[in-house]
Amino acid sequence: MTAFYHVCFAVAELERAMADLTASAGVEWREIRRDRIGDWDFRIVFSVGGPPYFELIEAGPGSPWDASDGPHFHHLGFWSSSLTAGSDRLDRAGFPSEFSGCPYGRSFAYHRVDSIGAALELVDASRQPGFLDGIPMPAIEEG
Repeated sequence: MTAFYHVCFAVAELERAMADLTASAGVEWREIRRDRIGDWDFRIVFSVGGPPYFELIEAGPGSPWDASDGPHFHHLGFWSSSLTAGSDRLDRAGFPSEFSGCPYGRSFAYHRVDSIGAALELVDASRQPGFLDGIPMPAIEEG
């Protein structure tokens, strides 16, 4: 078992993406949630039956999840025992932070991994109790 728990796609049409994954792969979905971070409104949904989960995010132009150039693989999500230590480790390893939710009171950060054309998301493990079914999942242990 690893700290990996979801794969995320940024999409322009949330319901269409949900319907396509349901029709093609039998994916079932939780309720769509609406939220706001900084200047951006977004809608988000997670699949049922993970981990790992599918995550779909629909948001407008200029947002961290901008899909105006088309839907795309956005990130892989991992729990981290320390978001600060994990982000520092990734920065030092050459995977720069491209967006952090921390200034907005959200304990996650995206780090660019060019070789996969997407980001790695670290989410502080302290958020696990409120996540989906509250299933305990392992986290990357940051030294």
